[in-house]
Amino acid sequence: MKVKRKIFWGALITLGIVYGDIGTSPLYVMKALIMDAGGLNGLTEDYIIGCLSLVFWTLMLMTTIKYVLIALRADNHGEGGIFALYALVRNKKKWLILPALLGGAALLADGTLTPAVTVTSAIEGLKGISIGSQPWINTQLEVNLVTFVILLVLFLIQRFGTSFIGKAFGPLMLLWFSFLAIFGIVNLIHEPLVLRALSPHYGLMLLFSPANKVGIFILGSVFLATTGAEALYSDMGHVGKRSIYLTWPFVCGALVLNYFGQGAYLIKNLGNFKTTGDIFNPFYEMLPSSVYLFGVLISTIAAIIASQALITGSFTLVEEAVGLKLLPKMKVEHPSLSRGQIYIRTINWSLCICTLLVLAYFRTSERMEAAYGLAITITMLMTTILLSQYLKGKVNVVFNGIFLAVFLSVELIFLISSLTKFTHGGYVTLLITLLILLIMVIWYFGNKLRDYLSDEEEWVSLSDYKDVLQELSNDDRIPLYISNLVMLTKVDKRTYKVKRETLYSILDKSPKKAKVYWFVTVNTTNDPYTNYYTVDMMGTRNIVNLQLYLGFKMDHRVNLYLRQVVEDLIENDIIDEQPQKYTTMPGRKIGDFRFIIIQELLSPNTRVRGWQHLLISARIFIQNHSTNPIQWFGLEFSEVKVEKVPLLLKKRRIPAMEQRMILNPKDVKRSTKE
Repeated sequence: MKVKRKIFWGALITLGIVYGDIGTSPLYVMKALIMDAGGLNGLTEDYIIGCLSLVFWTLMLMTTIKYVLIALRADNHGEGGIFALYALVRNKKKWLILPALLGGAALLADGTLTPAVTVTSAIEGLKGISIGSQPWINTQLEVNLVTFVILLVLFLIQRFGTSFIGKAFGPLMLLWFSFLAIFGIVNLIHEPLVLRALSPHYGLMLLFSPANKVGIFILGSVFLATTGAEALYSDMGHVGKRSIYLTWPFVCGALVLNYFGQGAYLIKNLGNFKTTGDIFNPFYEMLPSSVYLFGVLISTIAAIIASQALITGSFTLVEEAVGLKLLPKMKVEHPSLSRGQIYIRTINWSLCICTLLVLAYFRTSERMEAAYGLAITITMLMTTILLSQYLKGKVNVVFNGIFLAVFLSVELIFLISSLTKFTHGGYVTLLITLLILLIMVIWYFGNKLRDYLSDEEEWVSLSDYKDVLQELSNDDRIPLYISNLVMLTKVDKRTYKVKRETLYSILDKSPKKAKVYWFVTVNTTNDPYTNYYTVDMMGTRNIVNLQLYLGFKMDHRVNLYLRQVVEDLIENDIIDEQPQKYTTMPGRKIGDFRFIIIQELLSPNTRVRGWQHLLISARIFIQNHSTNPIQWFGLEFSEVKVEKVPLLLKKRRIPAMEQRMILNPKDVKRSTKE
């Protein structure tokens, strides 16, 4: 009984977290297809049946086969999504970084449109509806104002966490999908002939039918039915693949029934439509008047849940990108005790501003739908490329070849058919995609170029200086700087190579005497939840080469990890106790800490020119305008010193000056030649 209850609640939570995006697609897919026909007057029975067939088989091929049956198997210790997938395959080929960057940027950009289009589509259902003699909403401006308020409040509450409302998402989405299925069936029983659309024949015929005025470009609207498939894959880590396997048949069935119900309503009422507003939406029109207001209410709730899922999904996506060093460091907050609850202020307000600007620019859901989906087709293409690399060696070569050929072909067709969206506003999401991609390219390749151009002489072996450090630690002539001096740097665990500036800070910038010198390296692993450390004492009791290994979804709060390491080393008598005479904690064995963070600034004394100089400069600019490393490492309440040092890349040789004259020297001792 307990197992069944656990499965039930797992399935319920999955409904609330995973299916918000794809679950609200019935609000706008058929409406977009009506617009492709030139409006209600352009509809025919063959056109409607063909559209339903295309929608059905798109759901089957793209969502069910590609994502549910294939992509969910490509999990990174339970995590899904394009960055988790990239972490699995990045060691296979270096060029795989390109589809990962492009796909991730497109997915983040498409998210700026999703909340606006879903909530606007829902609120437009209130247009022209009266309570008594007074209409609720008369104009599109009023629709936009209500949508604006809903979206703004949604972004405002993110900082407080959503666990308090998240528990209700599952039951509400269960109600939503049940609503979709029930009223789909109610309309379907009046025109059961729409079930002919289950045959792909009608969809293929429509692509070349004269009834289809836009030709292959109709697939741009059909594709809207499956835009949430990528989010389904990305959210796997929150609920597990088993829960998705259990719930997808129900969700898919509800979606198909509702699409077919809308189609049945359209066929039944061909030539006899009665609209209740400026924009005809078959989703609302097929509802009985007695449940119309409830339909608007539940669709608005579903749209809000879909938007919430997208926002939290964006946080997760960015957190993974930062962990994989594809984006600059950003402060990640945890508004609740739940491990999965995160909040990234920068992303939240960037997404908020972009979404509200999208709402102000497009105004109607009709215009948003015309622009929606272009960027996500790029993400799906990139996911297919990464998936094919993952499948190499895991499945038959023939199967992998068929998978790559089929889905690349289909998604390229979808991409081409969506290109018409570019002139209708699709350029907005593409511009946002390019902006995000530019930041990612600068950060990733800027780091690579910096490491490549670093002069070999800028690296020294820590082992060569351990005697000097021990001598400094025991030098009574120099006052104690701090008990534990922590250098946040990078030490090669095999050669002990460290940047010269690290030791320069300790030895040359007024020697820093400490009882223990800590050289801390944070290593990000391909596994999402790796959490362990290694220590190399280098044959001493006070020089610690600490290597932290953290998964790309783990916090980087170095101070918390370090305190645990210190306690472990003292307990095992690897380092000496550090008793404190003056303390509020009797028996305290750990001394005080000071963290040194070295910040690089590009030196003018460098030979790097042209695009290399531009790339490095842009990378440093992003670094200086992103999250402070103190916040990133969780050191806000620790004693930290940030030291700025010049970044020397291919150091420029300055010619020696010729000495011409020295006037009036005093007491100069001259050597004499014998």
